[in-house]
Amino acid sequence: MPSPTEWHPEWLSLLWLAVTVGSYYLLKPVYARLPRWWTSPLLTVPIVLLVLGLIIGNNYDAYIRDTHWLLMMLGPATVAFALPVFRYRQLIRRNWLALTVGVIGGCAIAMTTSWLLASLFGLDEDIRRSLVARSITTPLAMVVSADVGGVPELTALFVVVTGIAGAALGEILLAILPLRSALARGTLFGVGAHGAGTAKAFTVGTEEGTIASLAMVLAGLLCVLSAPLISHVLA
Repeated sequence: MPSPTEWHPEWLSLLWLAVTVGSYYLLKPVYARLPRWWTSPLLTVPIVLLVLGLIIGNNYDAYIRDTHWLLMMLGPATVAFALPVFRYRQLIRRNWLALTVGVIGGCAIAMTTSWLLASLFGLDEDIRRSLVARSITTPLAMVVSADVGGVPELTALFVVVTGIAGAALGEILLAILPLRSALARGTLFGVGAHGAGTAKAFTVGTEEGTIASLAMVLAGLLCVLSAPLISHVLA
């Protein structure tokens, strides 16, 4: 019987597709019942794929070659980010100043600290540029990464790590910081940990989750629109 690496390319592509999509849908209910950072599909699904890759002797290049179209679907998915902006337009009007300050401040701090810390530790320039967009949601982060000279696939990895860490630490920060309003708590999660943080914010409260979703979208749009300026500053 041939080993998996000797399978016909179409069968290997189907295997990766089935495992990627199937493990997500199988592990998502686990996170719903036990919402912890270590049960998040953002962490558990890559672990499943890593283990499978080690078992069958495939590396990342083989995986992305067979599933690259999943990555391409992230582009059209960004259109959906217009929905929260439209749906919560009244909320934006009421709190536009606080949201503007929070989103701009959060994005500026995330980008600046990423670049400075990466430079401090002597990381390669490609890695430094890929880290700049780590705090926004994956589809938009990959766009910004490409615009500033980073590696979009590497940025996607940093986004996942940031989301998991942000969701894990966000609740601790809420217990330490004197953030009493839902607006402040939601913005903390949405700007600091994008999608994973938004999911966590909904466990804190519906209003917090709504604001986190909105802050995540606004932060992503801000970074995309300012990408040319960011690229100029980093040049």
